[in-house]
Amino acid sequence: QVQLVESGGGLVQAGGSLRLSCAASGHTFSSYAMGWFRQAPGKEREFVAAISWSGGSTYDADSVKGRFTISRDNAKNTVYLQMNSLKSEDTAVYYCAARIFGSGLRYDYNYDYWGQGTQVTVSS
Repeated sequence: QVQLVESGGGLVQAGGSLRLSCAASGHTFSSYAMGWFRQAPGKEREFVAAISWSGGSTYDADSVKGRFTISRDNAKNTVYLQMNSLKSEDTAVYYCAARIFGSGLRYDYNYDYWGQGTQVTVSS
């Protein structure tokens, strides 16, 4: 079993920055890929970014490319999402997720474990 706890969400003005963290426990963190997804009110959950188990490969949604950066620290069992140049349309609950084995990191149905989410609100 893997437990994931997100933190770092909050209220920020458009153009500002936030860094989300996701702390993992219960399994060998370095053995699985991690992803960030988000869900805005009335919308489906969507892919934001993902990172391979080693950190050597990262993937971004087009909507956040050049603004958001995913990274991980396997020594701290933590994955991060640095969000810059935030826009009102980035407002959502952000979830981190863990995928034990395999590819398809852009698809939420491939992930094995999920955190509870952290709210990000961007005011315009």
